[in-house]
Amino acid sequence: MLARLRSSWTAVVPVVGLIMLAVTWGVSPGPVLATGIAVVLVGVVLAAVHHAEVVAERVGEPFGSLVLAVAVTVIEVALIVTLIASGGEGSHSLARDTVFAAVMITANGIVGVALLVGARKYGIPRFNPEGAGAALAVVTTLATLTLVLPTFTSARPGPEFSPLQLGFAAVASLALYGVFVLTQTVRHRHFFLPVVAADDGEDGLHGPTPTNRATYTSLALLCAALVAVVGLAKTVSPVIEAGVSRAGIPESFVGVVIALLVLLPEGLAATRAASRNRIQISLNLAYGSAIASIGLTIPAIAVASIWLQGPLTLGLGGTQIVLFLLTVIVGTLTVVPGRATRLQGAIHLVLFAAFLFLAMFP
Repeated sequence: MLARLRSSWTAVVPVVGLIMLAVTWGVSPGPVLATGIAVVLVGVVLAAVHHAEVVAERVGEPFGSLVLAVAVTVIEVALIVTLIASGGEGSHSLARDTVFAAVMITANGIVGVALLVGARKYGIPRFNPEGAGAALAVVTTLATLTLVLPTFTSARPGPEFSPLQLGFAAVASLALYGVFVLTQTVRHRHFFLPVVAADDGEDGLHGPTPTNRATYTSLALLCAALVAVVGLAKTVSPVIEAGVSRAGIPESFVGVVIALLVLLPEGLAATRAASRNRIQISLNLAYGSAIASIGLTIPAIAVASIWLQGPLTLGLGGTQIVLFLLTVIVGTLTVVPGRATRLQGAIHLVLFAAFLFLAMFP
């Protein structure tokens, strides 16, 4: 009975989210409507996590993590391009702010919570340093090529790439993302599998392996839920922008809020995996999302820049570069041993808190 009730609400909520999106699209929501949208948004996020787990169970790891990361990122790219095309204030740096926020949220926020949850429950959670280290190396390379280098190049004034440089960064990002996916799913798939079995008493998944029909249904509902999440996030973005402005917080913080909303499904999925002693899956979700966010967003923005008007600011500021460098160093020290304690989780969460604080009060 409980399983049937869970299945029914997770099927209904994404449809409700799409209906609300259709009704509120183009409408400037007031406080009451914005609250209603937020409630539906939370429900849709929880439903998305459920359907992502169903798909993950059917296709196995690391394909399950890859499906959720790519699905979220594709829709995130569509949201960024849409907001840039609208030409609002701060839109020229929205791609940089959102992508960098995604990197910090995944590499510090999601990783920190997952390690803390896993260590609290299992003492010293273990994972594959080969897989986690490879993923972190790809994140570091992609972020440096696309977000750090524009600050130091001289072809254009300001933290911008020239069209030729942007084209190179786009091709390099897409190529590196493709090589990573092949490594993760074909050549060295075992690097990205959990090193210990899940705790059966806490698994709480769906019993037998889902059928093809159930998997396709969940995949369709997952896509619907993600469309609803991103669309509703865009609908409430004017309220977010107004709130950010009234609070005296920099306009760039809008990108952080958007990234937080879009990455909620992955954050919850990673936390649930950590609670079942599947830290490797949590790291796959975290670093995989960061890789997909950069590897797919930058090429899409490069193509869109052909018809988008205005400058495209990609280069990070000094404070952001320092935070990113510290994240890479700490992340390396975390993944190399193949095991972690609460201390590593706490360090990542402190870095994440520093990122949020400095984004609001630079």
